[in-house]
Amino acid sequence: MSDPRYAIGIDLGTTHSALSYVNLAESEGEKTSHGVLNIPQLTGPGTVEELPLLPSFLYLPHPDELAPGELSLPWQQSAAELTGVAGEMARSRGATTPIRLVSSAKSWLCHPGVDRRAAILPNDAPEEVTRVSPLEASTRYLAHLRQAWDTAHPEAPFTEQAITVTIPASFDPAARELTADAARAAGYETLTLLEEPQAALYSWIQGSEGRWRKDVKPGDIILVVDVGGGTSDFSLIAVLERDGVLEPHRVAVGDHILLGGDNMDLALAHLVARKLAASGTQLDAWQLRALTYGCRSAKEALLSNTDAASWPIVVPSRGSKLIGGSIRTELTREEVQTFILDGFFPQVEASARPAVRARAGLTQLGLPYAQDAGITRHLAAFLARQLGATGELEGFAGQPNADASFLHPTAVLFNGGVFKSELLATRVMATINDWLYLENAEPARMLGGADLDLAVARGAAYYSYVRRGSGVRIRGGTARSYYVAIESSMPAIPGMEPPIQALCVAPFGMEEGSEIELPAQEFGLVVGEPVHFRFFGSSVRRQDQIGDLLDFWQADELQELNEIQATLSPEGRQAGDVVQVRLHALATESGTLELLAVSDEGQRWKVEFDVRNAGAAD
Repeated sequence: MSDPRYAIGIDLGTTHSALSYVNLAESEGEKTSHGVLNIPQLTGPGTVEELPLLPSFLYLPHPDELAPGELSLPWQQSAAELTGVAGEMARSRGATTPIRLVSSAKSWLCHPGVDRRAAILPNDAPEEVTRVSPLEASTRYLAHLRQAWDTAHPEAPFTEQAITVTIPASFDPAARELTADAARAAGYETLTLLEEPQAALYSWIQGSEGRWRKDVKPGDIILVVDVGGGTSDFSLIAVLERDGVLEPHRVAVGDHILLGGDNMDLALAHLVARKLAASGTQLDAWQLRALTYGCRSAKEALLSNTDAASWPIVVPSRGSKLIGGSIRTELTREEVQTFILDGFFPQVEASARPAVRARAGLTQLGLPYAQDAGITRHLAAFLARQLGATGELEGFAGQPNADASFLHPTAVLFNGGVFKSELLATRVMATINDWLYLENAEPARMLGGADLDLAVARGAAYYSYVRRGSGVRIRGGTARSYYVAIESSMPAIPGMEPPIQALCVAPFGMEEGSEIELPAQEFGLVVGEPVHFRFFGSSVRRQDQIGDLLDFWQADELQELNEIQATLSPEGRQAGDVVQVRLHALATESGTLELLAVSDEGQRWKVEFDVRNAGAAD
């Protein structure tokens, strides 16, 4: 492949996707020539417009719903693309026909409880609606962006550029691998994955044109609070000084929390439904889903700086008895602000924790949303859990407070469309600084200037540029430690399963592009017949090294990932043979993690983290 002309960054978002780029020939050091691609997309039947954002929605029309040619785009489309539409038209048309709308594919892509390669979306669609998998929907968005680029830049083919695609920091190895699979299926020949909070910080650094060094100092701890359409992500980045140069290090990421703007839209829809019920109008499930999309517009308008005191809400009618075929009501600014602030950003103490309720034995198939809607409670728990995150960071100049109950951030960077409302950012800052005040710490300052719609795409493009040896690099490696379960050998005891130990196969901070062999340890690998593996992850055990074997751990230290059922290729051996192997951990350049079993003869088996329901090994 020839040297790339552009470094391209792609934000594969829950509600929007975007593409930004850096012209490598016209950039030097921290001064970059960058831009954002306007993406051709259908905004109505037969109408194509170029917009900076591609809504991450896929609409699956009835075969007789649209005339031939009304789904045509500026490039040649496959049969699958001609049976569905992505982007603005999908979002607007799906608001009135939600049973044909695929949304939140990114959240489904990281849902371990479903087969993410199976055609399950829309998850509540009737049988006559053709469904697609979360993987296919993600592939469609990524392919749309690639085709848009090639149409705008035929002189610089997409496959010859340096590509970075962003993911939530909390994505586990399975979700990372699935994202890479979607990109490969979309025609991305090479790519790198980057955590979204890091991309947001890269964008802030790029936009400052070097001034960022005046806004942060050695010993600072930057808290990135990223609340998007589907998820809440928290990351901590410490600022070090080495050889006179400032160097950011990502030291912690939070758990994957399915809590964001979509939850707020749904909560407002239930608020409106209760208002209508009080006046004698009952909505069915179809109408409630359509109402949710209307509440999104109301939320965005009434939380912004517009002067509107209220916003009209129109609910499509399922019958013909109502005049105009719809139900009309409104949301007021006071209702929206009070409901969102108190429900999702309550002013709580630093000791607050998310509530956990007992779950019903049976539940509908759906996304595993957070049980507690209070984002500030999740944030308090994250900062408390990461109290020791900088304790062993060599060269860190910050002075830990021995009496602190949580890690004290000194600066906050907001990301995600939710924070386009200054009201919400102000509430989070006030809550954090109340916590700091009560522990006699200096208030945190807000890092401004972020483009909340495009920061992640811009930062990803800058990262693609940085990887080529220019600009500022955020260090960090893997965001968690990873472990595989080792079953103990013991006689059978009625009612008791053999105890397990947790073997560290990838330590916290393992740098991409590195491969580490577990020292002086050999294991028996069963080949040619079904076996299962159990994996764990930890965001707090930073001291464990590769090969460490844990006999005991606290309940909140290790989180079990999905069990993998697999059949490993016998490679010329008999089914059921046990092969003596050493284990290797590989952090790939693209940002995925692999566990390899290597025999004395050099044969290698890749044991994938759960990217499929079965057969997850080669």
